[in-house]
Amino acid sequence: MRATVILPRLSKQLSHRLNPALSFASGTWPSAEASVDDGLLYSDVPKPRRINSERKAYVTPMKVLIERAKAEREARKAQPCRVLEEPPANGLLVPELVEVAHRVYRARGSLLFGLSQLIRVIPVLRCRLCNEVHIGYVGHEIRTCTGLESFSRNAMHAWRRGGVRDVVFFPRCFHLYDRVGKPRVGHDERFSIPRIPAIVELCIQAGLDLEKYPTKRRTKPVYCIEGRIVDFESVVKEDETERKYSSENGKPFVNSSSMLTQPVEKVQDLLENNISHLDQLSDEERNKLRDLSKHTLDSWVEMTSGAKKIMEKYTVNTCGYCPEVQVGPKGHKLRMCKASKHQSRNGLHAWQEATIDDLVGPNYVWHVEDLNGPALNNNLKRYYGKAPAVVELCVTAGAPVPDQYRSMMRLDVVSPDRDEVDLVVLKMSPLLKINSICSINIWTSYNLGLFEFNQI
Repeated sequence: MRATVILPRLSKQLSHRLNPALSFASGTWPSAEASVDDGLLYSDVPKPRRINSERKAYVTPMKVLIERAKAEREARKAQPCRVLEEPPANGLLVPELVEVAHRVYRARGSLLFGLSQLIRVIPVLRCRLCNEVHIGYVGHEIRTCTGLESFSRNAMHAWRRGGVRDVVFFPRCFHLYDRVGKPRVGHDERFSIPRIPAIVELCIQAGLDLEKYPTKRRTKPVYCIEGRIVDFESVVKEDETERKYSSENGKPFVNSSSMLTQPVEKVQDLLENNISHLDQLSDEERNKLRDLSKHTLDSWVEMTSGAKKIMEKYTVNTCGYCPEVQVGPKGHKLRMCKASKHQSRNGLHAWQEATIDDLVGPNYVWHVEDLNGPALNNNLKRYYGKAPAVVELCVTAGAPVPDQYRSMMRLDVVSPDRDEVDLVVLKMSPLLKINSICSINIWTSYNLGLFEFNQI
């Protein structure tokens, strides 16, 4: 009986001895009242699929998609002929997203121009045998190459000089003249319909007018008769439509040349000197490069945030097994998928809802703190952070780190030297820390209780 009474008293004493706020090596132990949601210290990069046959994760759960399809089927049975009221499903534009589409288009042009100037000073490296990209003078030594005969090179990369397309990737899709009346492109039409960057097609469908890529604009909503879209709007003559597009294309905010000339004046002197190393820059040239990097990073943030806002209303589809993207209510019918299980689909794509990473390829790269330091070591890769190549390039040029990428880049982690790896105590997860505290308390209380019981 006495031993059972001693255990609670000893646990109270040990709770003061084993302070939950005790600091160990890499961090502080959380208290027992800390929530599990606060335990995620780093927002890691989305991990690639380990198996090629593995399908992409669904943005909307499958159960929600099934319930939504059932609700649409019941509404169609209850009212076979109805007018679609919600844009853009009824063929009309969403008024508040028209200006957003123009801003995204201008930001894309400014981003491409800024990247083309930054890579002339800060080198971009790409592996010859895979899609790995690195920002710096010397390629990293992390063994992640999956290219041809990578096993013979111990998965080491073979670096070469890269370009703007390696920093950011814009997949292409088919341009739709009528996104509601004819939302799909047939296999026989693959050579007659132009392919443009998917983000440009998204801006066109959201309200951007380009003379080279005309699109049909409606003034009245369409009808849905037993699941089929019917347009009773009077057909406009071809000459009137051409006159309409030419008048709308003359708007001043579509032309982004005025915006692109702003950073040109700041870095014109820098580019004329043909400087290829940051250490060769003077203070004035560093300030010009910093201004250009800030402007480029702002364009990247504006483009991605605006595209996310447009994607909430306008549908973008991607294949679940390959990088193919199509902007519109439905995916195209081209039999050109060569990914896993394409034989069972007769070469058709497995369309599903796309994310912003499918629309704009960020190309995540390892974060390098010092360009003049040694190459990143494979044994220390757990201490390195990652970031999109655009963000890493702009931060290296002097732009401030955005708040949404600070955790991903792991700026608060100091990587040890190569000879100090075995001496580092790794940080445990919060659940493991709390469980370890409880197990230490119980184990120590049990042993001390037995000790006092034996002394009786």
